[in-house]
Amino acid sequence: MLKSRTFLKRTRAGAVVKVVREHYLRDDIPCGAAACRLCPPRPAGPGVGLEAQPSGAASSLCSGPHYLLLDTNLLLHQIDILEDPVIKNVIILQTVLQEVRNRSAPVYKRIRDVIQTPEKHFYSFTNEHHRETYIEQKQGESANDRNDRAIRVAVKWYNEHLKDIEDEEKIQVIFLTNDRSNKEKALEEGITAYTCEEYIKSLTAHPDLVDRLACVSDEGKEIESGKIIFPEHIPLSKLQQGIKSGVYLQGTYRASRDNYLEATVWVHGDAEENKEIIIQGLKHLNRAVHEDIVAVELLTKDEWVAPSSVVLQDDGQNEDDIENEEEKENILKTTVNKDMLRPTGKVVGIIKRNWRPFCGMLSKSEIKEARRHLFTPADRRIPRIRIETRQADTLEGQRIIVAIDGWPRNSRYPNGHFVKSLGSAGDKETETEVLLLEHDVPHQPFSQNVLSFLPKMPWSITEQDMKYREDLRHLYVCSVDPPGCTDIDDALHCRELKNGNIEVGVHIADVSHFIRPGNALDEESAKRGTTVYLCEKRIDMVPELLSSNLCSLRSNVDRLAFSCIWEMNHKAEILKTRFTKSIINSKASLTYAEAQMRIDSATMNDDITTSLRGLNKLAKILKKKRIDNGALTLSSPEVRFHMDSETHDPIDLQTKELKETNSMVEEFMLLANVSVAQKIYEEFPEFALLRKHPAPPPSNYDILVKAAKSKNLEIKTDSAKSLAESLDKAESPTFPYLNTLLRILTTRCMMQAVYFCSGMDNDFHHYGLASPIYTHFTSPIRRYADIIVHRLLAVAVGADITYPELTDKHKLADICKNLNYRHKMAQYAQRASVAFHTQLFFKTKEVVNEDAYILFVRKNAVVVLIPKYGLEGTVFFEEKGKPAPRLDYDPEEPSLTVEDTTLHVFDKVQVNVMLDASNIQHQKIRMVMVEPKILATDVPANLSAEISSKSEPEKKKKKLQK
Repeated sequence: MLKSRTFLKRTRAGAVVKVVREHYLRDDIPCGAAACRLCPPRPAGPGVGLEAQPSGAASSLCSGPHYLLLDTNLLLHQIDILEDPVIKNVIILQTVLQEVRNRSAPVYKRIRDVIQTPEKHFYSFTNEHHRETYIEQKQGESANDRNDRAIRVAVKWYNEHLKDIEDEEKIQVIFLTNDRSNKEKALEEGITAYTCEEYIKSLTAHPDLVDRLACVSDEGKEIESGKIIFPEHIPLSKLQQGIKSGVYLQGTYRASRDNYLEATVWVHGDAEENKEIIIQGLKHLNRAVHEDIVAVELLTKDEWVAPSSVVLQDDGQNEDDIENEEEKENILKTTVNKDMLRPTGKVVGIIKRNWRPFCGMLSKSEIKEARRHLFTPADRRIPRIRIETRQADTLEGQRIIVAIDGWPRNSRYPNGHFVKSLGSAGDKETETEVLLLEHDVPHQPFSQNVLSFLPKMPWSITEQDMKYREDLRHLYVCSVDPPGCTDIDDALHCRELKNGNIEVGVHIADVSHFIRPGNALDEESAKRGTTVYLCEKRIDMVPELLSSNLCSLRSNVDRLAFSCIWEMNHKAEILKTRFTKSIINSKASLTYAEAQMRIDSATMNDDITTSLRGLNKLAKILKKKRIDNGALTLSSPEVRFHMDSETHDPIDLQTKELKETNSMVEEFMLLANVSVAQKIYEEFPEFALLRKHPAPPPSNYDILVKAAKSKNLEIKTDSAKSLAESLDKAESPTFPYLNTLLRILTTRCMMQAVYFCSGMDNDFHHYGLASPIYTHFTSPIRRYADIIVHRLLAVAVGADITYPELTDKHKLADICKNLNYRHKMAQYAQRASVAFHTQLFFKTKEVVNEDAYILFVRKNAVVVLIPKYGLEGTVFFEEKGKPAPRLDYDPEEPSLTVEDTTLHVFDKVQVNVMLDASNIQHQKIRMVMVEPKILATDVPANLSAEISSKSEPEKKKKKLQK
C-alpha cells in the first residue's frame, strides 16, 4: 500500500518547489513474538525477538506473562534501568526510536546495543510502515500528540494480535509511560498502563532496581525547605532569540578545578573581545554543569571581576547551608588592578546539557537510616549529586557510577540516581576502570566485526602490495624508541650520496594499507582517535595484530612503510623532498640509551652507527634553526615508575633523563610533519588535515611575567621568538633550577594544539614550533589523524585513490572535533594514572622529606612542585575545625604572608610527604612544611595537598612532538 504526502518547500535561493514524499505500508512486518504463527518469520539479523513465554522478573501488578512497550521519554530517562539484565521482552517502536535518535545520540546508541543483545529479547517493531499501526496526523494535532497516539495504537494492536496465540496463558502487552496525560488516555482506551516507578517497585524480588530509577520530575523530589536558591532558566525559544539579537552569548561552560564557585564560558563564534567570560558565585553559575552549552548575559563593566586567586573545595554535608556559601563568595572578592578585570557574566539558560554517567564515591549521610545521600564525583569540576539509595552501607567505600536526572531551583545540588558499583576504592583494577570511564576512553575489547577486517595469518607481502611501492630494503634503516616499546611506527636512515650531499629518510608504518576507509575497523579506529598510555597499561587504537606486529617496524622483518626522503647539504638545508610508499627491512631496533652509546662509542663504526652519527649531527643544526626562528623549548617534569615484578606496585619513582637521541628523533619527526603538511595542503588546499597551536592571549602570561619580575627578570611575550629569547636569558647563578621553573610555568600559559581542516580555518600557524604549517604524519599506529594524512598524501603522490569523505571538509571537521576531544581526554587519563601510581608509591613510605618549589601563590594556599617526583600539590593554610592563621595576599607581586612568613613564587621550601590513609575519598597526600617554619599559635602543622601530577607515564617519544 502506498501513501503519499505533498508539501511546498522554499529553497535557499528563494524558489518554491513542490515535494512529494511516498510512504509504503506493508502487511508482512512481523510482531517479533516467537510464539506467533500469524506473522511471517523474522528476517535474520541481530537480536532474537520476544520470547514465546516471557521469562522476565515477576511483577505484583501483572502476575501473568507479559511484554513491555515504552514511550519516548521513558526510554530517554530510564535507559539505565532498561540495560539491567532483569528487564527483558521489551517492544521498541520505530516511532520511539526515531524520536530518541533526534533527541539523544548517546541514548540511541545504547538502546541499539540493547536491541542487538540476544539475551535481552528487545524487539524493534516498524510500526510506521505497518498497515494496521500507521496513523496520519490529524489537523491541529501536534507532532508530539500524534506520536503518543501512534504508540497507544500500537499497544492496542499488539494486545489484539496476541490474543490469537494458542497458549495456556495469554501474553499481555503493558504500556509504560511517565507522561501523566498519556497514561490517562491509555487507561481510558482500555490499555494497561503504569509509570516506570510503579512497575519497577512491583518487581519485589529485585528491590535494588528502585535505586536506579531516574528522578524525572523535579517537583516530586524537592527538598523540604522549598526555598528558592537559583534564578529560573529562560526558555530555549527566548534564548535563541536573545542570542540572535546579541542580548545573550552562547558558549561552553567550563567549571574550575580549584574553585567550585567559579567557571568560565568560552563563547562560540567570532566574539573575540568576549572570547572568555568569567562566572562567579552560586546564583550566577545557575545550575550549569561542566561542558554544558549555556546562554550567558554579560554584566555591566562595573560588575566585572578578576579570575579568583582562592582555592575552594565543596566539602560540606549540609545542602541547605546557603549562608555558608555566601560567606565563601565574599572570599572571592579581592581588590585588584583594573587591568586584571575580565568580562563577567551570569548563566541565564541551558542550550544543551552534556550530562554523562559520573564516577565517584558516596558521602553517606550522618542521619541514621537516611535514604538521601550525597555523591562526590572523582572530577572536581562536577558538583556533588543528591541520590536516594537503600544500599548506603554496602556502597560506602566503593567506587560507583551515578547519573544526573535534573536540578530543581530549590536544591543546592542536582538530583541523580545510582547506576552501578565498580568495586572497592583503592583497588588497582577498579581505579584504572574509573579513570578510563571518567575520561571517556573507549576500552572495550575489539568486536568480532572489527577483527574480521584484519589480514588473515600467516601474512606476507604480495606482488600486489609492491605495486606503487619502492623497495628500500637495502638501506641501513633503524628505529630508536623507549625500552620495551612494541608499537614501533617510525624508523630512520642517513647516508652520504655520491654527489657529496646527504640523504635522510623517515619511514613510517603504512597503517592505512591495512585500514581501509569506511569498514568497521576504520570506524572503530576513528572513534578511539588515539592510543592511551597508562603507567601499566596501553589502550590501543588499533588491534594488537597491527599495533605490535604487522605495522610495527621491528628489526629484520620486511614491513610496509610510507617514506619521506630528503636530499640535504651538510648545513641541513633541504635540496629535494620526495614521498613514496615503500618496503623496508629495519636493521636494528634500538633504545635511546643504546643509540646514544653507539654515537658516543670510539670503537663502533658500523653502518648503523655511522647513520646515527650523521642523523645526530644534522638534528643539532635543525634544532638550532628552529630555536633561532622562535620555536619554544619548554619543560614539564616527567617521571618513570619502577614496578615490583610480582605485585606490580611502584617501588621507585624518578624523573626521566632525556638524551641527545631523544632530540635527534624529535627533529626528524617534526621535519617530516612539516614537509607532509606542505605537500597535502598544496594538493588539497580545502581538505588538508592540519594541526595548529594558537598564540595565547596576553593575559595568559600575567602570572609568568609577575613571577619573573619577583626574581628581577624580564620576560617578553609579544612574540614566540621574544619569549624564547627571554627564557634563554633568564638565568640565575645562585638558583640553577630557576630557568626550568620558568619553562614549566610557561607551559601552563600555552593554549591547546588542535587538529583542523584547512578549508574551515584561516590561521594555520603553530606557535610553539614557530612553523607556518604543521600536521601529524609520523604516528599512524597510535593516532587516527595520521591515518587520514597518510590517505591524503597517498592520493597526492598517486599511490592510492580518493573517496568521498576524504574531500568533504565538513566531515573532516567533524573528525577533527572528535580527535581533539579524544587527545585531550587521553592526556587527562594519563595524568590521572600517574597520580594514582604516585599515591601507591607513597603508600609504602612513612614520611619522605624533599625539596619543593612554589609554582603558584593563591589567596589561601600555595601550589608546590617536588621536582624529584614530578609531584604537584596544593598546600592549604586553613584546616577545618582549627583556628585559621592570619593570611595576607598580594596579587600584584604575587605573594602570600602567613602570620609573619612571606611566600613568593619560586621560593624553595622543604616538605615532609606522606599518604593520608584517613582519606580514600579523594586520595590525598599530606605535606608538612618544614622550611620555612610558619610561626604562629595553633596553626595547623599538617597541611593537606591534593595530588595533581602534571607528569606523564613512560610512553613513546612522539609525545615530544607537541
